[in-house]
Amino acid sequence: MSDSTERRRRQRFLALRRGETCFWAQIDGRRTPLLDLSLEGFGIPDDAVLPADGGFEVVLHRAGVPDEIRARAHVVNRVAHPSGGQVGCLFDTLEGDGRERLEEWLTVHVLANASVPITEKDAVAIVSGPSLV
Repeated sequence: MSDSTERRRRQRFLALRRGETCFWAQIDGRRTPLLDLSLEGFGIPDDAVLPADGGFEVVLHRAGVPDEIRARAHVVNRVAHPSGGQVGCLFDTLEGDGRERLEEWLTVHVLANASVPITEKDAVAIVSGPSLV
């Protein structure tokens, strides 16, 4: 897959806080740092080992929190780059209350990374609204 067309309609967020990775994916028992995360999917480094069948189980983790979100996802694109490519993945399903917890994770992330004061209501609107880029 080499198509680099954007498929996510929601805002995606860099998976960094103060320059450190703050979200990870566990795929086939391997922990991989996320490059970005949204309510629809995530990006991981192109060197991540993914199952060959297309769809895969993933467990999302957040720094400093024992919580996890279990999901099923599939690869939608790969973007090559000399300094390291990226694999774009979309969620097929989020288990249980995973969608609500993911929205909460991202809301907290937006509040923690905001360079100007914003309210929780503003952060929720940014997370659940359309892509701003």
